[in-house]
Amino acid sequence: MTESNLPVVEEAKASTSATDTAKTDKSDKKKVTKNKKKKAVRQVPRAHAYIQATYNNTIITLADPNGNVLGWASSGKVGFKGPKKATPYAASQVAKDVIDKIVDYGVKEVTVFVKGIGGGREGAIRALHINGLNVVSINDVTPIPHNGCRPPKRRRV
Repeated sequence: MTESNLPVVEEAKASTSATDTAKTDKSDKKKVTKNKKKKAVRQVPRAHAYIQATYNNTIITLADPNGNVLGWASSGKVGFKGPKKATPYAASQVAKDVIDKIVDYGVKEVTVFVKGIGGGREGAIRALHINGLNVVSINDVTPIPHNGCRPPKRRRV
């Protein structure tokens, strides 16, 4: 009789232990989600602002001196559509959006690199200054062709 009782007792223990582990799994998941640490943000007092101003859009990217991007925005991302994206007002809104994103980095001074000939060139630079960043220097890095591509063959009629 003792032999027949042993397996029954083991089965009962196994079934209760399975339900116990299911209960502990659920409680473990709750504990894991509560313990989330916030990542420490490094301080970058000086940054580079890259403004790409085309006829269709204005894109502003802020990066640290090593080239690691801190934040970016474009006039399309801010909410402008069509020809309004290339306006100086849209560029000022883009600058404001970028500065709001990088507030945690503690950026005080900016070196500006402007590329392109769109309407948002000056508006973006002014907006960076108005929104609390000290503009140290402005560099124009618009690519200029030295002789350009070879023109097509002359047309014969």
